Amino acid sequence: MHLSSLYRFPLKSAAGESLQRCASDSLGLLGDRRWMVVAAGTGRFLTQRVLPRMALLQAHWQGDTALKLAAPGMPELLVRVPDDKTMRCVQVWSANPVVPDAGETAAAWLSDFLGQACRLVYLPEDDGIQVDLDYARLGERTAFSDGFPFLLIGQASLDDLARRVGRPLEMLRFRPNLVVSGAEPYAEDGWKRIRIGQLTFRVVKPCSRCVIPTLDPATGERAPDREPLNTLLSYRKGPGGVFFGQNLIAEGRGELEVGMPVERLE
Repeated sequence: MHLSSLYRFPLKSAAGESLQRCASDSLGLLGDRRWMVVAAGTGRFLTQRVLPRMALLQAHWQGDTALKLAAPGMPELLVRVPDDKTMRCVQVWSANPVVPDAGETAAAWLSDFLGQACRLVYLPEDDGIQVDLDYARLGERTAFSDGFPFLLIGQASLDDLARRVGRPLEMLRFRPNLVVSGAEPYAEDGWKRIRIGQLTFRVVKPCSRCVIPTLDPATGERAPDREPLNTLLSYRKGPGGVFFGQNLIAEGRGELEVGMPVERLE
């Protein structure tokens, strides 16, 4: 088994970056989901679930000091990592971190593109969000993800799902960080601990899926037949939802690179 793809999503619910290598820190892949769009009035996080147009947002790190935003019909915008002069309380699921606001220019740019008043916020590494203690240890944190620092999917699992649906499916529909090739379909369901290169991970929880995989990642258009969600419901439904992929927590920090061997430890 080996790591066949590596993805980072600098802005939560925007398009992803395909990487050849990336370091990890205490919150996951370096720079992953460190930025988030929130409703201006409430501070609640915004995603493709209610704003499919977010799929068209491109966000790319410029070193570690700025984010470049791009979108159809919009001029590119460089947003500097904000300081702590303007702080904002935001909501991402049950967490309410107080984080730096990226300023009026970024807010106006995103509000114009998305068609509603919103703000852009940033999460410093020191302000990471505690992972659900039902699955994590005290002090294990994540960024603005939906709950966990890493998401892993087996390439064979996606291939099997595409065969059942009857058409090719893009891996980016499922927004993983780590894609593993060389295993049987859904082999990741039985893993408890793995090692990628020199970095060890605990496999802590299956990933429950929402409607986002029904959106074309290139266009933001929703599949009229609600695939692949309907097919997943036919054979991957369990208590609490429909599941595809596994959430991971890294034990320490390290470097990840496409092609690294993947070893099952438990």
